[in-house]
Amino acid sequence: MINLDERYQSYIGNPAKGLTIDGIKEQVIGYGYHCDGDEILGYYVITKNYKLYYNRDEQFIKMEPHGTTD
Repeated sequence: MINLDERYQSYIGNPAKGLTIDGIKEQVIGYGYHCDGDEILGYYVITKNYKLYYNRDEQFIKMEPHGTTD
């Protein structure tokens, strides 16, 4: 399983780092694991405008709007 702190902790509060989505740098504001109640299915990363879901193999699953889009 991916160590999320090792991967994303340095992104939190660092405007120089971020994820590029549709050509726009999105600041990472949070991350965590998601589960179905019995087992961990993968992890998520929250940016200012999106919540991105990945599976346990670090493959992108889906993206949902999150926060404001100002």
